[in-house]
Amino acid sequence: MNSQSAVLPYPRAKGIILVLIAATFWGVSGTVAQYLFHQQGFSTNWLVVTRLIFSGIGLLLFSHSVGKQNIWSVWKNKKDVVRLIIFGIIGMFGVQYTYFAAIEHGNAATATVLQYLAPIIIACYLCLRAKSLPAKQEVLAIVLALFGTFLLVTKGSVHSLSISGTAFFWGILSAFALAFYTLYPGSLLSRWGSLMTVGWGMAIGGIGFGFIHPPWKFQGDWSLTSFLAVVFVVIFGTLIAFFCYMESLKYISASEASLLACVEPLSAAFLAVAWLHVSFGAAEWIGSFSIIATIFILSAVKK
Repeated sequence: MNSQSAVLPYPRAKGIILVLIAATFWGVSGTVAQYLFHQQGFSTNWLVVTRLIFSGIGLLLFSHSVGKQNIWSVWKNKKDVVRLIIFGIIGMFGVQYTYFAAIEHGNAATATVLQYLAPIIIACYLCLRAKSLPAKQEVLAIVLALFGTFLLVTKGSVHSLSISGTAFFWGILSAFALAFYTLYPGSLLSRWGSLMTVGWGMAIGGIGFGFIHPPWKFQGDWSLTSFLAVVFVVIFGTLIAFFCYMESLKYISASEASLLACVEPLSAAFLAVAWLHVSFGAAEWIGSFSIIATIFILSAVKK
C-alpha cells in the first residue's frame, strides 16, 4: 500500500478536526451547564437568556466584520422578518431552553442523547408530508430509537425511571424543538447564510425572553470557577463551536459533518460520568449507542 494513500488529504483532515472540535465543545458545554445548575445554583432562565444574547451579538459582529455582510439587510424583507422572529422565538429559544431544562432536571448525558432523537422526528415528519411509508432503514431507525430511549430512561426495568419525569419531558421536547430548528429556517439560510440567520435567531430569542426573565435577575453562587464555566458555555460552547462546524463544511460534506457531530452526546456522557459522577450503567450506554446508530442508518436513506 502506498503510504500516502493511508493519509487523509490536508483539507479533508482539517474539516474532520474542525467538526470534532465543534461537537466536543457542544458536548462539554452541556456538562459544564450541569455543573452550574447542580453545584452552583444557577437557573436555566438566566443561562439561556445570557447565552443567547451574548452569542447572538457575537455571531452578528463576526458576520459583519469577517463575513462583510450587512446584518441589517434582513429587516428590509417583511416575510423574512416574520420567519426570523418565529425562528428566533420558537426555534432558537425553544431548542436552547428545553435542552438546558432537561439538563437542570436530569443530567447532560441523558439530555444530549434524548435530543438526538430529532432525526427520527424529522424522518417521520417527511414521510407524513410526502404521504409515503417509511423505508426499511427508517423503520429500523425508529425501532432502535424507541429501544434506546427505553433503556436510557428505565435502565431496562419497566418498574422505575432512571431520570425524573420532568427531565424526560424536557428531553423529548428538546428533540422536537431541534427538529423544528432544523427544518424551519431553510429559506432564511439560503438567502442570508448561517451566520446571520443563527446570529439574529439567538439575539431575537434572547432579547424576547429577556422581557420575561431579564439577565440581571440572577441566582446562584459566583466564583472564579463558575465565571469561567459561563465563559466556556458562551464562547467555546457556542461561538467557537458554531464557527468550527460551519468552517468544516468548506472541506467535508454536510452529511459527513452531521455524522461526525455524533461525538457530542458521547463527549457529554463521558465527561458527565468522569467529572460529575453521573450514574451511567450498561443499559444507558447501550441505549445511547442505539440512538446514535439511528443517525448512521438514516444517512443511508436516499431522499
